[in-house]
Amino acid sequence: MFGTSIHWTTFFYLLIDTFIVFFAIIQSTKLKHNNLDRYLVLGVLFILYNLTGGFLPFDDFPGPFILQYIITYGVAISMCIYIVYYLYKEYDINFLKFRLTIPNIAIYTIVCFIGLFLVPYFWTGSLGLSRILFALPIFLICLYFLWAFHNKISKANNSNPFIVRRNRLSLISVCCITLLPILTVIGDYQWLTFSVMNIAFFNITALEIDRYLYFLEYRDKLNGVFDFYKQSETNLLEPRFLKKGLTRREIEIALSMLNNQSYKEISEDFFIAESTVSKHASNIFKKTEVKNRAEFLKRYGT
Repeated sequence: MFGTSIHWTTFFYLLIDTFIVFFAIIQSTKLKHNNLDRYLVLGVLFILYNLTGGFLPFDDFPGPFILQYIITYGVAISMCIYIVYYLYKEYDINFLKFRLTIPNIAIYTIVCFIGLFLVPYFWTGSLGLSRILFALPIFLICLYFLWAFHNKISKANNSNPFIVRRNRLSLISVCCITLLPILTVIGDYQWLTFSVMNIAFFNITALEIDRYLYFLEYRDKLNGVFDFYKQSETNLLEPRFLKKGLTRREIEIALSMLNNQSYKEISEDFFIAESTVSKHASNIFKKTEVKNRAEFLKRYGT
């Protein structure tokens, strides 16, 4: 397509992702809040992934042939690490062993790429062998992350439909990440690889849309808080409320408290420690100028 290696499906995903990100930027500007920053960064990374993975490699590229693979793999690695980071923030992940923090995962992946992809490629000239050597350890760490993530959310007994949907969408995204090393070894089947990876982005997009609808659905429970921030009746969600007031996680916890859930129940819903819930609650009380939970419920409860 266009005299390059890009498949029509990849170009189609590129157009869709660009439209989604452009629309999200407009909405973020319209609402004047920065709670979509992580999502926008992820969207830009997917656009770059579709661009570099779709158009590269091509013969007229200035520079060594391997440089094109460094670019494509570099973007793909950045995108996958950022998805993991996204989920770390979404779930406040603290259940992984082997010191699998985001910086450690990034370092581990970069070392594997240099030592198990670039070095073997320059040594043997075999792209296939380099892919296998690089993909195997990455697949193992992805498989462990998938197992740990699934094991964690499967133990929860959530009755909140929003939480259930969020868990399913996130799990599908993790499955897509886990499949990428295998798809890389299989070969350059753009229609398959890019379909799987863009499914991850579409699921995260659905998660963000569902969160926004969830906030709107229970907006009445937060009317007192919205009034505190002098909400404009013409806006669906008050910009100042989201920018200078509560974060998205604090809104979720505030809604849970207004639904009379205990800190333990909230911690189970959002897979975080009770102490973390208590910390979020303290921030909520400070921002809404109340002293404690009882006063918060008395002032803002329906």
